[in-house]
Formats: sequence, C-alpha cells, structure tokens
Amino acid sequence: MPEREQLVVSDTLAGERVDRAVAMLTGWTRSEVQSLIEAGAVLVGGQRVAKSRKLEAGEVIELTGAPEVTGPPEADPSIVLVIRYEDDDLAVLAKPAGLVVHPGSGHPDGTLVNGLLARYPEVAGVGDPARPGIVHRLDRDTSGLLVVARTQEAYEGLVELLADHDVERRYDALTWDHFDAKRGVIDAPIGRSVRHPTRMSVREGGRQARTHYEVRTEFHDPDVSLVTCHLETGRTHQIRVHLQAIGHPVVGDPVYGGARRALAIERPFLHAGGLRFAHPVTGDPVEVTEPLPAELETVLGGLSPAVG
Repeated sequence: MPEREQLVVSDTLAGERVDRAVAMLTGWTRSEVQSLIEAGAVLVGGQRVAKSRKLEAGEVIELTGAPEVTGPPEADPSIVLVIRYEDDDLAVLAKPAGLVVHPGSGHPDGTLVNGLLARYPEVAGVGDPARPGIVHRLDRDTSGLLVVARTQEAYEGLVELLADHDVERRYDALTWDHFDAKRGVIDAPIGRSVRHPTRMSVREGGRQARTHYEVRTEFHDPDVSLVTCHLETGRTHQIRVHLQAIGHPVVGDPVYGGARRALAIERPFLHAGGLRFAHPVTGDPVEVTEPLPAELETVLGGLSPAVG
C-alpha cells in the first residue's frame, strides 16, 4: 500500500459516515476501518476524525495504514460453496456477490478460499499458498462463475489457457445510457490510477486489455442497456473500467461512476454468466452457464424496454 493513499469523496458518498465510506471504497470491514480510525490512520482533510463523522462531496480521505494479513488461509466449513462442475482436477463454482475470493488486506478470513480448503483440502498445495487453487478472480460484489484448480497439473494448465486467451468468459452487465454501436471492442490499456491508487483506469503505460461487448436490450426511464461482455484479458476491474471509459459505467458501481439515484441498487450489476474452456488435463470441453441471481433479475423486471 502507498505510504499515503488518497480517496476523493464522490457525490454518492456525501453524507455517509467515514467508517462506512472507507469500508465501501476499500473492501475492508467496518471494524477494521474503525480500528484504523482510532489509530489515526484515516484522515479527512489532513485531520483525525471520529468514526461517525459525516462526509461531504469533494473531501479527501487519506489512508496511512491498512489491516494486516498474517499466516496462510485456514479451512472454514461454514463458507457455503455452490458447485456447478467438479472432477478430480478442478471445480467450477458459482460465487455470490459479497463473497471475497481470497484472503487479503481487510479480509483475512471468511473468503471463498477458506471454504475451498474445507471442501478440497488438497488445494492447500496447489498454486500460490496465499490463494491456493485460484487462477482468476471475481470482484467481491460480482457474482458468477469461477474455475479453481484441485491439482498442480490443472493449475498450471489453467494458467496457461488464461495467458493464451483460451478461456471464454462471458459477463452480463447493466450499463448507463444507450450505445451508438450495438457491438464493439474496447482495446485500451489499464493500470493503477495515479489520482486514486485503490482504483484502476485507462492510462498510457498500463497493461493491454481487450473487452468485447454486445448490446442485448435497451431500456428507458432511466436509459440503461443490458450488454454481454467477453474478456480477452483479465485485468483488475477490467469490464468496469472499460465501460466507464466509453461513457457507459456499470449500474450500481460506486467506484466507477455507476451509482446514481435514477436506479439505485445495492451492488454493481455485473455477473459472470458463462465459462468455456478445454479441460487442462483431459482436453475435453467444459462449458458452464449461470443465470442471473434473483436480485439482478428483479432489477431487470422493473425496467421498461425501449421502443424502436
């Protein structure tokens, strides 16, 4: 973490308590943020504040520390895993929104990896010890399909497939406004934002990133579009950053300009609905789909399709 990290309070966070806003922006728990506030590691306008202090738009929050993560992850059978496909080498899981994939700053436990270790103890020796079995990730508030490796052979094979862009990943997203082109490719490098270090942005010198999109349905009042995205690359926050860059942020995304009063929802409308790849050990085709979760279907059911 940078020595001093700055976050600018957006209009959508105006009026929020400091502890709640920082938790939303970083993914840390409220209790972790409150401990940092008490330690003087969270400043607003350069000054220490109480955890209940209400924020104003445009204020600058400075973070000078972060929660610590210690030790390897442990098995936690209380973490419920939804299995859509499994064999001796790998498994495809349906991750709910709100579940963090692996331990990290602010989330030392209670993650998908902790549940993975309880169901498949053998993954402890697969891949990175800090995130065993994990070959790709989904953001905490993104739901949908995730493939994990149960053996080192499968891990290495999946990593190679992902590096060669041979894993087809389909996402469903509801975005703001209507598109001029019904389909296209967003080809723009993504790197860490200079102004907001906890965010990513399209920037010169970033890593190559390509996202294909296709508009499926347009709605009005408010004007939003349901689109399907396919990833060629897997950069952090790629779809969210790319869609914001072309003026169509994901509805409900407070970090990348998608949280708006015209359609206020509790999470970004982003769902990993399809995975297709050749099995890294057997070579057999593996294809898994996952429908939208109920909370997102409810959002769509309340919209009016655009005419014409």
